[in-house]
Amino acid sequence: MATLTPELYDVIVRIVDDKVKDIKVTREEFDKLAAVVGQLAQRIDQLAEAQRRTEERLNQLAERVDQLAEAQRRTEERLNQLAERVDQLAVRVDQLAEAQRRTEEKLDRLTDRVDKLAEAVGVLNKSVSSLGETIGFGLEDIARVVLPGWLHRHLGVEMGELERRFLRIGGREYEVNLYGEGSIGGRRVVIIAESKSRIHASDVERFNELLSGARDSMDGTEVIGVLFGYVIYPDAKERAQKLGIHTVASYER
Repeated sequence: MATLTPELYDVIVRIVDDKVKDIKVTREEFDKLAAVVGQLAQRIDQLAEAQRRTEERLNQLAERVDQLAEAQRRTEERLNQLAERVDQLAVRVDQLAEAQRRTEEKLDRLTDRVDKLAEAVGVLNKSVSSLGETIGFGLEDIARVVLPGWLHRHLGVEMGELERRFLRIGGREYEVNLYGEGSIGGRRVVIIAESKSRIHASDVERFNELLSGARDSMDGTEVIGVLFGYVIYPDAKERAQKLGIHTVASYER
């Protein structure tokens, strides 16, 4: 067995120290690597948690997108329904416009007919007025013939002919259809008569006002009032009797 020399021993010791130092460095690096790996594992866990939360948010977002898509679909359906309704309303408006146009045409035609009718009525009124005047004068002529005899037979009046005359009553001029003067047993009387085809109670009231004014303007002269007509309504006859006015129908003698 060889004997270690002090020099060889020192060399071996140095070599062993170097190897031990190498082994120590590797251990420290391993510990560092383990620490780094631990940190990486923790970071990976954090990233995994973040990824999980991200996926949850993505799922929520996807659900929200689905909800929005459904809302959009319903909105489009409502818009389509609204568009269809608008189209229907447009058609209805067109129909109403056409109906309005036809109505206006009918109104125009009706207006023309009313204008023509009004014109015809105007002509008819003139004709009726002329006829009324003709009838009035005809009735007045009959009254001129009939009344003097009737007054003589029923009231004992002696008189001449009846005539038209204007009387001044209360400062105004009034035209009297039939006016005459006469006497009853020597007492002077004035006859004021009016002829009208149909005599109503309102005609009696109006004629009575004329008689009242005439009496006031004649200084106590007796005034005999007579209404002469084709038709004398019962209420007119009754009212005339109460007011002391004589009514004579054209057929009476």
